Amino acid sequence: MPQYPIPSFFNPQTVGGVWRVPYQQRAIEAQQWAKAHQITPAHTDQTRICLLIIDAQNTFCLPDFELFVGGASGRGAIEDNTRLCAFIYRYLGLITDITPTLDTHSAMQIFHPVFWVNQQGEHPTPAATQITPSDLEQGNWRVNPAIAPSLGYNPLDLEQYARHYVQQLTAEGKYPLTIWPYHSMLGGIGHALVAAVEEACFFHNIARQSQTHFELKGGNPLTENYSVLRPEVLTGADGQPIAEPNKALMQRLLQFDAVVMAGQAKSHCVAWTIDDLLTAIQAQDPKLAHKVYLLEDCTSPVVVPGVVDFTEAADQAFNRFAQAGMHLVQSTTPLETWPGLTLNR
Repeated sequence: MPQYPIPSFFNPQTVGGVWRVPYQQRAIEAQQWAKAHQITPAHTDQTRICLLIIDAQNTFCLPDFELFVGGASGRGAIEDNTRLCAFIYRYLGLITDITPTLDTHSAMQIFHPVFWVNQQGEHPTPAATQITPSDLEQGNWRVNPAIAPSLGYNPLDLEQYARHYVQQLTAEGKYPLTIWPYHSMLGGIGHALVAAVEEACFFHNIARQSQTHFELKGGNPLTENYSVLRPEVLTGADGQPIAEPNKALMQRLLQFDAVVMAGQAKSHCVAWTIDDLLTAIQAQDPKLAHKVYLLEDCTSPVVVPGVVDFTEAADQAFNRFAQAGMHLVQSTTPLETWPGLTLNR
C-alpha cells in the first residue's frame, strides 16, 4: 500500500504561525494531485478510516496563545501538528474522513474568571485557581450575580446550580473546577484550526471529495466539556438535564473500520474523549476497542515547568486504553503494519 508524497507547498517551518490558507489555489492543486496519483473519491473506500483530530486550534497549539500545550519539549503541539500534517498527506488516499473538534467558548462560562467573585468583588486568577466545595462553603468564591440575567437565571438559582456543579465534580472523581484563561473564544482567532492543519484538512476534502466534519464542543455556559463526547456534568440541582452526551458522534465513529485519534492535550481533552469512547465501546462490544488507534507522536500533555506536569497521568491513561484493546501507534509507522488493520482498496 503506497505512501503518497508530501506536497511541495507544505512547509514545516510555518506550522507554528498564523496565516491564510489560499483555498482556491489549494483546491486546484488537490484536484491535480488526485488525478496525478490516481486517488479515488472517499466513498469508494472498502476500508473506511476516520481521523479524529481533537482541538488542534491556535489557542492550544501556538506559543503566543492562551493555553499552548508545550509538552515535555516545550514545543509539543507544534511538533505534533507537523507530524500530523505529514501523516494526512502521506495517507491522503487512505483516510476516508477527517473530523476535527473545536473547543468553543464565550466569556460567561463556569470555568472563566468573570463567572466568579470573592468577597471583595474580585475575579479569580486564571490557571492558578481551583474552586472546591469547601471554597463555596467558606465563602471564598460565589457566582458573580451581575452575569445571571445574561445567562437567563436569577442570581440565587445560578448560585445553587454552581454549588451543585462543584459538588458533582468531586462526587464523580473528576478534576476540580479550574478557572481557565479566556480561550477558544467563538469568533476569535484562537478558535480557528492551526493554519497548517486546516490546509491539510482542506486539501484532503477536495482531493478525496470528502466533507470535513467539524464538531463543536464546550459552548454550554454551565459545564466544562473536555471530551467531545460528553460534558462533565449532565444535570442540574433539580435533576433536570442541562446537557447531553454526543451520542450521534459516538455512533458515527464506531461505523468506521478504524478510528485514528490525535490532538491536544493528551492529558485533558484527548484523554477524556478516548475515555468516553471506550466507555461507549465497552457498553456495546469491548472488541470494538481494537479499531481505535492513538497517534502517540501527535499529542502532548499539559506541562507548565515548575508548576504542573501531567505527563505521567497522560501516559497512565494511554496505557489503560491500550490494555483495553486500543492501539498505541506512531504516525511514521506504515499503516499496513498497524496491528489489526486490513487495508482493502
